[in-house]
Amino acid sequence: MRFAEKTCDQVITELAAKAPVPGGGGASALIGAVGTALGNMVGSFTKGKKKFADVEEAIISLQEKCDDLQNKFLKLMDDDAENFTPLSKAYGMKEDTQEQREEKARVMEEATVNACRVPEEIMELSCEAIDALEEFLKIGNPLLVSDVGVGVLCCKAALFGASLNVSINTKSMENKEKASSINERTGEMLAAYGKKADAIYHEVARQIQ
Repeated sequence: MRFAEKTCDQVITELAAKAPVPGGGGASALIGAVGTALGNMVGSFTKGKKKFADVEEAIISLQEKCDDLQNKFLKLMDDDAENFTPLSKAYGMKEDTQEQREEKARVMEEATVNACRVPEEIMELSCEAIDALEEFLKIGNPLLVSDVGVGVLCCKAALFGASLNVSINTKSMENKEKASSINERTGEMLAAYGKKADAIYHEVARQIQ
C-alpha cells in the first residue's frame, strides 16, 4: 500500500517504528505536501468570489500547479523508501575478501548516489511550493493569510529536512567531486529559498499583527 493511501495514524506509527523507512526523507515529503495543500486551501477560498474575479485565472493556475506538487510529494514518500533499500542491503554485504570489499564499495557508492536523488527532488519541489505560496500571499484571500504562513513554514521544513538526507549521503561518497557538486546545488537552494520562506513568513506575521 502506498504511503499516500494510509491513514494518518498508520503513517505516524510507521515513522515511530524501529524500521529504516519511512524516515526523515519520507517525513520531509509529507510535510511538503501539507504545506502545498495549505496554499491550495487559500486558492479554494479565493476562487469563485466576485471580489477576486480579476485573479481567478491566476488562482486556478496556481491550484493546478499545487495539485501536481502535492501528488509528486506523496509519490516521493514511496520513492524515498524504495531508494533506501539498496543502500541498506549494501551495508550487509560480505567483505571477507578483497574482491568482496571492492564489490561492496562499488555497490555502496552507487546506492549512496542514488539515495541522494529523492531528497534532492523533495528540495526542488519545496522551492516550487514556496514560490506558489508567495503568489497566494500576493493575490489570495487575505482572510487565509495565516494559512500561507503555516504552509511556507512546512515547505521550509521540507526543504531543510530533505537537505539533511542529501548531506548524510554525500558525506560518505567516495567521489568527492560529485558530492561537492550535489552539495553546491542543494546549498544554493537552501540559501535562496530559506531566505524567501523567511520573508514570506515575516510578511504574514506583519499582516496579522
